[in-house]
Amino acid sequence: MSATRLAADRAAGRLDARVDLLEHWRPADGFLMERAGGGLVASGTAATAAVLPGPDHARRAAEAAAELLDGARAGEDALAVAALSFDGAIPARVTVPSRSLLARAGRPVRRVIIGDGRDEPAPSQPAATRRPASPAVRRSPQPSAADFAAAVATAVARIRDGELRKVVLARTLLIEGLGEVEPRRLIARLRDRDPGCYTIAARGARGRLLVGATPELLLRREREVVTSMPLAGSATRSADPAEDRAAAAGLLSSIKERREHALVVEAVADTLSPHCRELKVDREPRPVSTATIWHLATEVRGVLRSDAPGALALAAELHPTPAVCGTPRAAALRLINELETEPRGLYAGMVGWVDGRGDGEWAVTLRCAVLGDGWARLYAGGGIVEGSDPQAEVAETEAKFRTLLDALRL
Repeated sequence: MSATRLAADRAAGRLDARVDLLEHWRPADGFLMERAGGGLVASGTAATAAVLPGPDHARRAAEAAAELLDGARAGEDALAVAALSFDGAIPARVTVPSRSLLARAGRPVRRVIIGDGRDEPAPSQPAATRRPASPAVRRSPQPSAADFAAAVATAVARIRDGELRKVVLARTLLIEGLGEVEPRRLIARLRDRDPGCYTIAARGARGRLLVGATPELLLRREREVVTSMPLAGSATRSADPAEDRAAAAGLLSSIKERREHALVVEAVADTLSPHCRELKVDREPRPVSTATIWHLATEVRGVLRSDAPGALALAAELHPTPAVCGTPRAAALRLINELETEPRGLYAGMVGWVDGRGDGEWAVTLRCAVLGDGWARLYAGGGIVEGSDPQAEVAETEAKFRTLLDALRL
């Protein structure tokens, strides 16, 4: 890797701490991960490594990131970004960007430039085809509502028989006839609608643009402090304030939803505990909301041992959590492969960054879509436990699709 200059601006006066990260995002080769005004925007390629499909995909991505950062000759400020799939079934690309802006709460914005400092042109992309949307935008749910309800019923029966305790089932919604979708405008709508979510934009290894507004922090590492915020248990929000408050209260008091949530929290705490000299788990979950869904959330926060791995390696140990897979993991994966009709790809994977210190932040890839030429594929899922109602699970996926449907103005 050519690394002739590194610029890291640490003094708050040298870079506006209120910088709009989206303004610096480049559609052709950019990476964006922003929440409540903070986060990372990056572009260009100082170094990159392919991660082939197969077992231990996330762990191998962490190893690739560490090797790239070791060779960056840009100090601990250099960072690597990636979007990784749910099950390692598709390739991934880990990249050390040549330009990045990192904004974190309570710290000056950090700018890193690897190379000669010039803003190199983005990779060439096919020219956008400007065409009007089709008179009839076509929506193709896969599977249909009826087939998804049947899959949920099958999963509940398997859980009742003792095969597993929880499984997360997903479906997709293919939207065709969109015409040209301007990604920056779409991302801005996602950010404006759900500023408390991670607004994400990243290209997968095959070049497709992934966008979304995900509410779930998989893992954050800041020096010796590690934090995870697992979400599980859901209720659809209401436009009526009284009904909306009742939905949140009902979620918090639901035995079924709390059981589903506890399985995730237990798995996260058990995974992080060996790496921590202190670990604290909230005694009670709390309801948190997006524009369309209430979730139960529990913070897991630890102080890492001196030999603890970096953020991506830790995230790889957690992924996939019961929040997106189920438990036991192996049984849940078998049932997912049996019942789901479409590959998940990047949905329910993880997206984020890690730097040369091992600090970083990784979010679970939820409320997302992959964009193509005049089409978008949306993803949604729900956790199935004993007592899950098939029709309620269908309604939950429909509510989760609304995040992208609203941003697409559909």
